[in-house]
Amino acid sequence: MKLEEVKKKLEQGAFLPTLKMLYGGAEEVIAKQKERYEKAIERFAEIYPEREEISLFSAQGRTEIGGNHTDHQHGCVLAAAVQLDAIAVVSFHREGVIRVYSEGYGSFSVDLSDLSVQQGEKGSKAIVRGIVSRFAKMGVQVGGFDVYSTSDVLAGSGISSSAAFETLIGTIIDSYYNEGKAGAVEIAKIGQYAENVYFGKKCGLMDQMASSLGGLVSIDFADTEHPLVERFSFDFEKEGYCICVTDTGGNHVNLTPDYVAVRSEMEKVAAQFGKEYLRQVEEEDFYREIPKLRNTCSDRAILRAMHFFSDNRRAKEEAEALKSGDAKKFLSLVQASGDSSANQLQNLYSNSAPTEQAIPLGIMISKLVLDGTGAVRVHGGGFAGTIQAFVPLEKSDAYVRELERVFGEGTCYVFRIRPVGGVEVRPE
Repeated sequence: MKLEEVKKKLEQGAFLPTLKMLYGGAEEVIAKQKERYEKAIERFAEIYPEREEISLFSAQGRTEIGGNHTDHQHGCVLAAAVQLDAIAVVSFHREGVIRVYSEGYGSFSVDLSDLSVQQGEKGSKAIVRGIVSRFAKMGVQVGGFDVYSTSDVLAGSGISSSAAFETLIGTIIDSYYNEGKAGAVEIAKIGQYAENVYFGKKCGLMDQMASSLGGLVSIDFADTEHPLVERFSFDFEKEGYCICVTDTGGNHVNLTPDYVAVRSEMEKVAAQFGKEYLRQVEEEDFYREIPKLRNTCSDRAILRAMHFFSDNRRAKEEAEALKSGDAKKFLSLVQASGDSSANQLQNLYSNSAPTEQAIPLGIMISKLVLDGTGAVRVHGGGFAGTIQAFVPLEKSDAYVRELERVFGEGTCYVFRIRPVGGVEVRPE
């Protein structure tokens, strides 16, 4: 559509049903999102004044619910899409270049004549090149496009801003240049490929899958090329709970060795059984061989393997509890997962900075407010960053107030589950 036509339809309310589906029905929320899209279109027009035809796209962040550090061992996870998203105003062309202006991060361009891995190229530029490269290998001819994007999926907040961006770019390309043939699962795998090969980060597939699919997602990564994916719904608010994620702060810069150690220690245990990943090891065999494992593996590695086996099982049990409507059992499993992460996985703080324990502090403050209700656990990779709590609605205001009193205004997010993944935002 023409840029001016899109603006007019926004003003007239033609996008209202789509906005309600993406962000909820609260009037103040819809008004804020409408203003956000209007400003994005205005910024696009300033940056690319020669473009007249535009399309709108959205891709959201995610919250990990079950399976902490299980995906990289080909395990099971439970995740949910949330309402915080990255949006893009896009104009397609055949100039052989992708130009991206990302609010707060500046601009870059990718020349589509060279899709090889570029030595030293990092960040979003590497991700875009990797995504286009993967589509090209699938036989998709990408001509180019100009993008203005803005995101409220804050970097470092544990909601996976990188997966939101990857899903956004993948959805844009699939929608226009591939007639939507790739679909959500393939777009997630394309995003992971770009992050693994072009960005150089050996991430699992959970973040991309949850962002691309939307809703509540139970994923079994036993076969990472063909993961078993099940989408389902559960109304936490109807059951009397909300999902809160709090950014407790902390510096992520020096945490790479901590993340790497979790994976490498788990895989060292697997190697004692002649396997590559713990998912390939029989749990019964593992427990029987613990005395021998202590000769070749550290006690921490053994404890982390214990966590994998229990949390891998819990992720499936949590999904079954939600599908059967058993909120009480689900919350009990979440709390057990949190205890396992603290005591066995040991990812609540970094041994390189043992006095910086914002995550344990946030968990203990949460437990004081919850007073035996709900559940709280470390969220995501851990060592610094976010915690997740399932909070009774009658305690939600007090919970947010107390957590933000300690960690600062705007650090506690109350989430709703977004029912869809990456989409083109269209009027009705």
